[in-house]
Amino acid sequence: MPARPPRLKLRREFRRVAASGQRTARPGLVLQSLAAPGAPLRIGFTATKKLGNAVVRNRTKRRLREAARLLLAEAPPGWDLVLIGRDATATRDFKTLLGDLRGALKQAGVATALAPKAPAP
Repeated sequence: MPARPPRLKLRREFRRVAASGQRTARPGLVLQSLAAPGAPLRIGFTATKKLGNAVVRNRTKRRLREAARLLLAEAPPGWDLVLIGRDATATRDFKTLLGDLRGALKQAGVATALAPKAPAP
């Protein structure tokens, strides 16, 4: 089971990534990324109130956390990432959500080697 990556927790960290980083949008999520050479990979999650009540926002963040845990276990260090939930995040098929995250990471240049692994024979 892949370990959970370190987290962004402070508002100023989220704002720094939003102000200086690159933004990549997909139907299921928005990825904000900022290169941080010499630092470990850190990730933060957010869902705005316009998505719905607390139940919907928490479901959205849980799904984003699980997708990040699965895909970012072998990601290179030196990045600060913020995953922002969208309306479709809570209800989107999980494999499709993983594909959205994989595509956003590739477009942002975070992980060009995060291709789907071939099943063992």
